[in-house]
Amino acid sequence: MGNVNVTVNGIEVSVPENYTAMLAARQAGVEIPSLCFLKDVNEIGACRVCVVEADIKGVPMRNLPASCILQVAEGMNIRTNTAKVRKAVKTNVELILANHNRECLTCKRNQNCELQNLCDELGIDQVRFQGEKRKPTIDNLSHSIIRDASKCILCGRCISTCREVQGIGVLDFTHRGFQTEVAPAFDFSMRDVDCVYCGQCIEACPVAALTERQHIDEVMEAIEDPEKFVVVQTAPAVRASLGEEFGMPVGTRVTGKMVAALRRLGFDKVFDTNFSADLTILEEGTELLNRVTTGGKLPMITSCSPGWIRFCEMKYPEFLPNLSTCKSPQQMFGAILKTYYAQKMGIDPKKIVSVSVMPCTSKKTEANRPEMEVDGLRDVDYSLTTRELGDMIKRARIRFANLPDETPDSILGEYTGAGVIFGATGGVMEAALRTVADILTGKDLKDIEYGAVRGLDGVKEASVVLPIDGKDTEIKVAIAHGTANAAKVLDAVKAGEKDYHFIEVMACPGGCVHGGGQSIVSAQVRLDVNPKANRAAALYAEDEACVKRKSHDNEEVQALYRDFLGKPNSHLSHKLLHTHYAPRQVYECQA
Repeated sequence: MGNVNVTVNGIEVSVPENYTAMLAARQAGVEIPSLCFLKDVNEIGACRVCVVEADIKGVPMRNLPASCILQVAEGMNIRTNTAKVRKAVKTNVELILANHNRECLTCKRNQNCELQNLCDELGIDQVRFQGEKRKPTIDNLSHSIIRDASKCILCGRCISTCREVQGIGVLDFTHRGFQTEVAPAFDFSMRDVDCVYCGQCIEACPVAALTERQHIDEVMEAIEDPEKFVVVQTAPAVRASLGEEFGMPVGTRVTGKMVAALRRLGFDKVFDTNFSADLTILEEGTELLNRVTTGGKLPMITSCSPGWIRFCEMKYPEFLPNLSTCKSPQQMFGAILKTYYAQKMGIDPKKIVSVSVMPCTSKKTEANRPEMEVDGLRDVDYSLTTRELGDMIKRARIRFANLPDETPDSILGEYTGAGVIFGATGGVMEAALRTVADILTGKDLKDIEYGAVRGLDGVKEASVVLPIDGKDTEIKVAIAHGTANAAKVLDAVKAGEKDYHFIEVMACPGGCVHGGGQSIVSAQVRLDVNPKANRAAALYAEDEACVKRKSHDNEEVQALYRDFLGKPNSHLSHKLLHTHYAPRQVYECQA
């Protein structure tokens, strides 16, 4: 690919010929504002906020082109700060504001809103255009996602993300003219369509038209109730994103400060979901070995991601027998908390409130699935997102950056490096291989990093030779992240084009590190920083820092089996840690 020479505000730069004017301007040190633009996802020039003046070798271009879709050409002269451009951009933003719900002080995205930030940059202190406002249509019927049409700016970023990235297409432009809004077809609630609640639409939204259902007040009320014993678990990926809520660089690892903050919020015990991630590997790895050696249903597919589970139930029900019967680490933890831990500590399990902090909005729906309980006790009572935890810490006025590093409580707080990497795509597979390889070889293998399953390729394949039933056997594995990529893998298996023993699927692109409940990174920042890569690097760094890096070396998990469960896949394990799935019909209130 060749380069072309362009001029941006008098500055000459040489840029790749496939660059847009917006990217060329960034290379020249100029940032062009945008609202609808989301790199590689939504590049449609709809909001007209990124317009520029341009000419090619002295021949002016017609009107003001949108820089996000304007391809550079040799000799192009781009001007981003002329009076004509400034007036057009300001007017376009004012027109967006004219029918927008501007109750900013009570908005969940206050001070983290791309529209609000843009208004500040442009010096907009009043709206000249007055007229009818968008109706505050609230869709709050699902356990995970709330949609507020009055705050939508019709940028289309959520539509493109759901359709192009996830391959689902729940959202689209509906109605016409001034009544246009972004919603599911036929005015259905997001509860009733084939939404997997991955929350990638929330991550894409520049405003607060899409947000998670919050449970902060309920959790704080439980903490303040002297009759309740409130326990919190934190997922692996949360530690790689929570710092962003307090102005830290994307991907800063804040494990110790997170634990300290949770204690100061008043939780009775602070544990780590990494513990149950290690537990999951023992259960799931044993299940895989049983299937391989006894002719069970293959390929076995992971069941940690609730968004993926919903996707499979609705779109690929024929693969339900392939799913591991293991509950997710979130649910396993809750089940062990209200049985094993309650017995050990002499606590009435009915008084325990099980709270999780997850990078995921779909975890809220998972926690509410009817089957996620044992003997009438819910595994998890409340699931919070990373953003919600950040809000709780801010409300308590805790100076997060100044907190000391603290460690989780026992006996459900120990974890290995294998548990940590669950949060990155390929992490579950790598953790499983570390344990399965040791079990089959009977050795403490030192070469435990499986580079082939790491990285951000949409679909990854690898194989490892392991001794099974006395002979070397090639175990073929695949990893897919994002439901569109999952569909590609499943379609290939259905068509007989691919043959695997084990498949890892995560509903979110990049895995949990880029879950729908993580800190929101603006479209402008994403041009310079890849949240998926930065956060995954933080998890792999913690893995390397751990003394123990294999799930079966977790001594607290060993004690759990020795004192309570007996062995992986035992009768009691199946009662507490395993579940079942069933086909789901769309448009029948399946949340």
